[in-house]
Amino acid sequence: MGERGTVSMPAHATESSAGPPLDVAAHARSICAGVDWQAPLPPAARDAGWRLQRLVKRALDIVASAAGLVLLAPVFVVVGIIVKATSRGPVFYEWRVLGLRGTPFVGYKFRTMGVDADELKARYLDRNEMSGPVFKIRDDPRVTPFGRWLRKYSVDELPQLWSVIRGDMSLVGPRPVYAEEFVNYEPWQRGKLAVTPGITCLWQVSGRSDIREFSTWAAMDLEYIQNWSLWLDLRILLRTLPAVFGGRGAY
Repeated sequence: MGERGTVSMPAHATESSAGPPLDVAAHARSICAGVDWQAPLPPAARDAGWRLQRLVKRALDIVASAAGLVLLAPVFVVVGIIVKATSRGPVFYEWRVLGLRGTPFVGYKFRTMGVDADELKARYLDRNEMSGPVFKIRDDPRVTPFGRWLRKYSVDELPQLWSVIRGDMSLVGPRPVYAEEFVNYEPWQRGKLAVTPGITCLWQVSGRSDIREFSTWAAMDLEYIQNWSLWLDLRILLRTLPAVFGGRGAY
């Protein structure tokens, strides 16, 4: 893990539709090509029973996310109108990240920052509250007033249900990462991309940004991968609701 202050593009802190620079994207691809993606998986991953559970997980993801998009459609409309009415810019933020085994994809969130957030980021790098290759600050001045509420209760994350239907994400799994972050990972930390990333995870239900050490975050993701089961996913989903409603560690 890099030293404190060694920061690239922030996770959940930069809102620009531009993808990573070509050299960074190429570097990320070259790193992914050399990763042993089987190593982080548990021994059970070689068994037919484990693979069957993964198929069931995928089926449940599709059903639950499709139902969620239908039921939450009125919420999407209201939130979209407020985002558009309260700040200049698009309703959705195009989230260009890496998923399973470093595969790049574009996800979507409700926009929570001003359109000039990318240009302003350099002003606040010295305020980073996370160690390692991620950037998070409390009371980020680039976040809009309504965006702050969206983040506190993770409402900005709801459009990711579409990424779940597409197969780029799962309901539960390690969070996707920016290429700019990934190239600064220590080798052992790269294993968090050995499975499909998720909307919620152990980090999400254990304090989120209150966990300041990225190494702790990465270790939680690898613990999840090693101990994965459908029952573990259910437990994380059940813990997600009180974590979200409580707004703990969200900013």
